[in-house]
Amino acid sequence: MEKSCSLLVHFDKGTPALVNEIKEALEGNDVESKIDALKKAIMLLLNGETIPQLFITIIRYVLPSEDHTVQRLLLLYLEIIDKTDSLGKVLPEMILICQNLRNNLQHPNEYIRGVTLRFLCRLNEAEIVEPLIPSILQNLEHRHPFVRRNAALAVMSVYRLPGGDQLLVDAPEIIEKFLSSEQDHSSKRNAFLMLFNCAQDRAVNYLFTHIDRINDWGEQLQMVVLELIRKVCRANKGEKGKYIKIIISLLNAPSTAVIYECAGTLVSLSLAPTAVRAAASTYCQLLLSQSDNNVKLIVLDRLNELKASHREILVDLVMDVLRALSSPNLDIKRKTLDIVLDLITHRNVDEVVLTLKKEVVKTQGGEHEKNGEYRQMLVQAIHTCAIKFPEVASTVVHLLMDFLGDTNVASAIDVAVFVREIIETNPKLRVSIITRLLDTFYQIRASRVCACALWIIGEYCLSLSEVESGIATIKQCLGDLPFFMASEEGEGQDAQKASQPVNSTTVSSRRPMVLADGTYATQSAVLETAMSPPTLVQGSLASIGNLRSLILSGDFFLGAVVACTLTKLVLRLEEVQPSKTEVNKTTTQVLLILVSMLQLGQSSVLPQPIDNDSHERIVLSIRLLCNMGDDVKKIWLQSCRESFVKMLADKQCRETEEIKAKAQISNAQPDDLIDFYHLKSRKGMSQLELEDEVQDDLKRATGEFTKDGDDANKLNRILQLTGFSDPVYAEAYVTVHHYDIVLDVTVINRTKETLQNLCLELATMGDLKLVERPQNYTLAPESSKQIKANIKVSSTETGVIFGNIVYETSNVHDRMVAVNTVIQDEREFLDHIIKSTNMKCLTPPSALEGECGFLAANLYAKSIFGEDALVNVSIEKQADGKLSGYIRIRSKTQGIALSLGDKITLKQKGAA
Repeated sequence: MEKSCSLLVHFDKGTPALVNEIKEALEGNDVESKIDALKKAIMLLLNGETIPQLFITIIRYVLPSEDHTVQRLLLLYLEIIDKTDSLGKVLPEMILICQNLRNNLQHPNEYIRGVTLRFLCRLNEAEIVEPLIPSILQNLEHRHPFVRRNAALAVMSVYRLPGGDQLLVDAPEIIEKFLSSEQDHSSKRNAFLMLFNCAQDRAVNYLFTHIDRINDWGEQLQMVVLELIRKVCRANKGEKGKYIKIIISLLNAPSTAVIYECAGTLVSLSLAPTAVRAAASTYCQLLLSQSDNNVKLIVLDRLNELKASHREILVDLVMDVLRALSSPNLDIKRKTLDIVLDLITHRNVDEVVLTLKKEVVKTQGGEHEKNGEYRQMLVQAIHTCAIKFPEVASTVVHLLMDFLGDTNVASAIDVAVFVREIIETNPKLRVSIITRLLDTFYQIRASRVCACALWIIGEYCLSLSEVESGIATIKQCLGDLPFFMASEEGEGQDAQKASQPVNSTTVSSRRPMVLADGTYATQSAVLETAMSPPTLVQGSLASIGNLRSLILSGDFFLGAVVACTLTKLVLRLEEVQPSKTEVNKTTTQVLLILVSMLQLGQSSVLPQPIDNDSHERIVLSIRLLCNMGDDVKKIWLQSCRESFVKMLADKQCRETEEIKAKAQISNAQPDDLIDFYHLKSRKGMSQLELEDEVQDDLKRATGEFTKDGDDANKLNRILQLTGFSDPVYAEAYVTVHHYDIVLDVTVINRTKETLQNLCLELATMGDLKLVERPQNYTLAPESSKQIKANIKVSSTETGVIFGNIVYETSNVHDRMVAVNTVIQDEREFLDHIIKSTNMKCLTPPSALEGECGFLAANLYAKSIFGEDALVNVSIEKQADGKLSGYIRIRSKTQGIALSLGDKITLKQKGAA
């Protein structure tokens, strides 16, 4: 077992010092040399070296020194060295240091006394401490508080030694008298800490004797009082009513640390609504008064925990929580919005939405670089509010539509999705939304936002005026036809020939022209000189229509969306326009636009031609406009809307299921004891105590009292470091103790293979330092290992701990099988493969519905030995009705990939 060490000294791992050199320096008269030699000796001891030959030298030449630094280092040296033999008995030479320690405890300098008393706190040998007890007690009456506070700690350490209660029988009584007369806050804190650890009854008695002055005690003493209350109430829950009053009074303390601890203690001890409301209000005050972002995040975590069990109380404080949006930190804003969205009710939704609208307006200014990301968060929050409470949609939708042209594409997409959902779920807003969308459509600059807006226009422009306005708006954004000139295509073709020094043109005129230098040339020569190299001038986004600019940049998917939207509008125009002449005129104009897009896509003006999917969609629109039928109209004008409605219903159903899954259901045993509130005695009980008793009874009746409360708190401190499906699973149990962070990492090998040289590599950023690098391990299959890592904290600045797990891994084996079957239905073939291989289909059934001639699905299986296999099926129906495609098999073991591939090949042939 490694011996404990209470100090950490940083040193560079260079050439270790020689013992003879250290000895010579210690024997010299130079103080600086002695200091340097002592440091080297301490470093050697910390490194595991044993240098017993230096002990006598230090006793002779270092012990008499009056230098404070030397004395401090001497105490560190004495703390590290072994003071007992192999049998646990104190070494005889340790008697030599007792006289020096006694002299230090009576030294005229208070620093020497204080550090010596602190040294005694770390001594575990009663034989060394026993002769020093009178001197320790005398220092309780020293004039300087530094000495008195360390003397109190020394008394506590001696009393807690094995047999220490016999060495200092009356220590609790002495410290209680000392506490009554002491004025220094730190000394009182240490004395109260001694009573708290060694004589809890005296600590409780002192607390209630001076309960009227508890608000005047220092921050350190008040923190120990809260720790005492937690300890006493855990042991005896029946007495927590009188302690809760103390906590309530400490909520008015000037120290924010005390207030925070009071709120946490109050929630952990009492379930009364009054107590929880007081704690929540305290957290809200800290959220607004503290400027440190780390403090705000911690407070928001506490509020989030309260929300899980006391949501109805936090609902009343939702506006106070929302005030945290004034912080410029995005993490704070995000966490605040997450909490608020779970606290929205019919009573406060109007106030919340009004605040969110004001925040959206604030983001229009360019003061903060992350306004776009914050605006996206606000849009998503308003979207959630509008879905939960449709009556507020009318107050926000028009404001948000101003951001459809936002430079932040993600924010603009969220607005478009919000508008698309609101226009379906709120029919009363349809006309105003369509009107506003047509007015602001020209401002949209993002392709995905344009596509969503065009779909809305095509689906929800129903009246004659709306349809005509929609067609006119799209035509205006497309600009004048054609998209390019015939001469530009010829120039574009010639520009691709690198061997030609100048570009030629298809426009030729033999009329002589006078050039700038006075020479004559034909028209073709002028074009060759003036337009080299020829390019398609698209113009800036501000100078031409948004749709034209995007299509000229090669976005033919958007062109296909434009074609579908115009086709829908023409089909609807035929239903609402009585004049056939106007319908035919509009149809002709739309056909001209679609043909122009096809010509642009097939020309050489653009570097990339139109893709096949977009080409087919535009051609389909042209054919439909040339031959309109009732069945086709039903598909284009009704089926699309029905699919969207079904998608919204599925989304709402999934959200409802998730909410039900998150709901915690507590069960109680039928024979559990229940105390009835109305039959209880109310004598001497305050309203808070009555409420607390009622809540305890309710929790006990519903089974929400868990005996493993401490275990639950421990689970809250476990951080998952890797995914559940990773070959190596790792989680860390984090313990923070003063200036140390201890990571107890559990690493589990979930594979069937032995992992060699597995290493947990940790790194830190900020004022954090990794004390020791974890070593490499070999993990057997399905075995685990506990790895501990110590990290030193040197400041309150934010730090980051990150790292990775390195080990030797195997390759993934891949096999491809071509589809060869006489089955002509895609879904039937997929079912046949699933049945033949006994695999599970991961693709949801909703994604496999419909007849599109193509099917892609993912299958998964696991052997009895735990070997995983993933299969991807991609098939397409050909023109002759046969199926073609590939089945891709991936597995970490070659045998699984080969055998599964052979089985699929055999079974699909057998089906044939």
